[in-house]
Amino acid sequence: MEIESNFSLKKYNTFGIEAKASQFVAVHSVTELKSVLENNKTQKKFILGGGSNMLLTKDIDALVIHIDLKGKKIIKENNDFVWVESQAGESWHEFVLWTIDQNFGGLENMSLIPGNVGTTPVQNIGAYGTEIKDTFASCEAMTIESQEMRTFTKEECRFGYRESIFKNEAKNQYVITSVVFKLTKINHKINTSYGDISSELAKNNITIPTLKDISNAVIAIRQSKLPDPKELGNSGSFFKNPILLKSDFEKIQQQFPEIKYFDISKTEVKVPAGWLIEKAGFKGKRFGDAGIHKNQALVLVNYGNATGQEILNVSKDIQETIFKKFGIHIEAEVNVI
Repeated sequence: MEIESNFSLKKYNTFGIEAKASQFVAVHSVTELKSVLENNKTQKKFILGGGSNMLLTKDIDALVIHIDLKGKKIIKENNDFVWVESQAGESWHEFVLWTIDQNFGGLENMSLIPGNVGTTPVQNIGAYGTEIKDTFASCEAMTIESQEMRTFTKEECRFGYRESIFKNEAKNQYVITSVVFKLTKINHKINTSYGDISSELAKNNITIPTLKDISNAVIAIRQSKLPDPKELGNSGSFFKNPILLKSDFEKIQQQFPEIKYFDISKTEVKVPAGWLIEKAGFKGKRFGDAGIHKNQALVLVNYGNATGQEILNVSKDIQETIFKKFGIHIEAEVNVI
């Protein structure tokens, strides 16, 4: 393992932002990770996964440790379920496709989400009516300070909407090294209720969808709306969908009767942030090389040479405009560095 200096992170973040790490090292095993942490105790550290959920607004004056642990395996199974472990550095989408090829159900609605497996519990990522917490069994993590390994159960992760213990009390304390998912072998829970999945299936005359059919539908929908980060820098959804008390929402609804929403409990509704951004007039707008995607207002993009600060400024402009127009605060889902 060689520690490199003044290392470009352009290829290591899906926004394609040019930023430098004062020091950089990639680790390919738990042993290598332990060694790097042990030998650089006093050094400030920055843990880097797939780089899909961050916006770099400056150079990183720290030892950037890129988690590149690979491998996946079945660790136990019974007649109904299988427990599959993936190392943190595996591509999330490739891992999802592998589970579908084995006819293991539970992750198909989260096809084509960018990033690596190790960072999925941090955000409790989700799409099309499912979240990580629905299939998460446990994860292994190394304590940065002492290099001790710890297993986190689902309960200990304290999952919420795009939330977990790793974004709160345990932030910057652990490196997730592997994740275990509990997936179905039979009686798969096919979820077609969210977004455009049912219409995509109908378009293809599919009435009894398989796991692969659901995955293909999600991929088609995402590709029609979301730019490929390899072609146009982005990090997927930039903002969270705001959750409002029904009592507050009803007041807004009186002023904007066409506002879209989903009931999530007896007292709360979720409002699609993309709808708010579109109605505020930002969809497809461009500010130099920073902009809002023409097909999906939730996605901020780098048209080539935008800086992280320029993209951040656009996001702040969107937040302020939406608050003035609707009285709703939308929060960034992306980690701003």
